[in-house]
Amino acid sequence: MIIMPMAGVRRRFTLAGYKVPKYMLEARGKSLFQHAVESFEQYFNQIPFLFIARNINETDVFIKKNCEKMGIKNYEIVMLDAPTRGQAETVMLGVEKATLSPETSLTIFNIDTFRPNFSFPQEFDLNEIDGYLEVFIGSGANWSYVKPIKPDSQQVAETAEKREISQFCCTGLYHFSQLKDFKKAFDDYSQMSQECWEGQELYIAPMYNNLIAQGGKIVYHLINSEDVIFCGTPTEYEAFKALFESE
Repeated sequence: MIIMPMAGVRRRFTLAGYKVPKYMLEARGKSLFQHAVESFEQYFNQIPFLFIARNINETDVFIKKNCEKMGIKNYEIVMLDAPTRGQAETVMLGVEKATLSPETSLTIFNIDTFRPNFSFPQEFDLNEIDGYLEVFIGSGANWSYVKPIKPDSQQVAETAEKREISQFCCTGLYHFSQLKDFKKAFDDYSQMSQECWEGQELYIAPMYNNLIAQGGKIVYHLINSEDVIFCGTPTEYEAFKALFESE
């Protein structure tokens, strides 16, 4: 299942004067929602989608309209009544309401990030790992990171949030081979005191450390930075619009 959490409080966009949720903003004749979801276009007829959103601005109607436009048949919408303590909790609340099988595989992706022509990695078997994170080479204090067990290995030794432990920055795509592993990792992480949460929110990347500690095999998939487009801030959004308006 492809899961797209979209229940953030959009504080930066509100402060910048935008009147609607960022996923409703448009660029190049499409909503940012459509740009993000179309990352998975080749799987529209193969994998079900789950959208998790807050009950604002008639978002459920907006999602249905856009899914019909894109031709997505197998999707579910879960509406939340209040903000959550982070993306991980958003996903947890969504999958609980969706009543999924414990063996369901989860591929979680940000609604403000675009991966044109995305396809699942071919260099490892998804059935032989417990999860993977997609990464690019970068730096900065605003990313999630993975650290490999050794320089020439794709296996992950540690993940971190807003803590630069390597050159491998996460794009925001997180895969868990089984829902029950996600739930166990979330339960263990969320029960820690908030001071122990990296970034002071319930982010997804640090949860992999729980699986690693229990012997789970977590790997990373490296892509070129040019293959991912970020629209999570007003500056990134305006740059994305300007890029195509200048063509």
